Amino acid sequence: MGNQAHEHFQHDTYGHVILGAAPAFFDQRLQMTAGEHAFRLLEDLGEQAWALHDQPDAGIWELRSRARIHTSSSLMCWAACDRLARIAARLGLRDRAGYWRGRADVIHRKILEGAWSEERQAFVESFGGRTLDASVLLMGEVNFLPPTDPRFGATVDALSRTLGRGPHMLRYEEADDFGVPEVGFNICAFWRVDALARIGRVEEAREYYEELLGARNGLGLMSEDTSFETNAGWGNFPQTYSMVGIINGAMRLSRSWESQL
Repeated sequence: MGNQAHEHFQHDTYGHVILGAAPAFFDQRLQMTAGEHAFRLLEDLGEQAWALHDQPDAGIWELRSRARIHTSSSLMCWAACDRLARIAARLGLRDRAGYWRGRADVIHRKILEGAWSEERQAFVESFGGRTLDASVLLMGEVNFLPPTDPRFGATVDALSRTLGRGPHMLRYEEADDFGVPEVGFNICAFWRVDALARIGRVEEAREYYEELLGARNGLGLMSEDTSFETNAGWGNFPQTYSMVGIINGAMRLSRSWESQL
């Protein structure tokens, strides 16, 4: 309760939970590592992701007035199945690895077929749609496509042309319940920084990143949105998502340890 989002279905949730849990199976720096019991618990979330990967929802932006098969939601359902396949392989559960890999491959094909727009030369907001949405940039972050895939590079360019406002990015181009978006959504701008760096345009990414840092306040905190006309903070403050973008951007743009030796 609290706002209308409590009524919404958001199918990307299952993938986010599994993505958050996956390092426990792989990162040996963690003092507590996960095993087969934890994997079996996560499989229940994977089953939900599989059941809902091609069903309409409110999407990552909690749209109030329409439900569609949102690309970002299907993408996270794919990520759920993909990571379960990887975890199962790590645990030596070959049958479960094959099971989840098969499901991930099905979702992968559906996204490539349903979300790519020849007209826009980009992956679009929803299956069969034509409008652009910055959330498809997460394809790079979750390794849905290699950075060298020309479709990903074309999508980055299309989003920059349509949604970019200097270093800032709109969430989407289509009007929502409140009209056409008027301010940049900070995490989207950091997603673009990440995507540009992944496809090799590091200097361009660094330039945007340094400009975005100028939207912080004197304590280094950042709001949810930034006015691309005045650089003033809008929306929730401080916004954890924006701060995560700062951290991820710094990591992506930093020189590797090996280059310092």
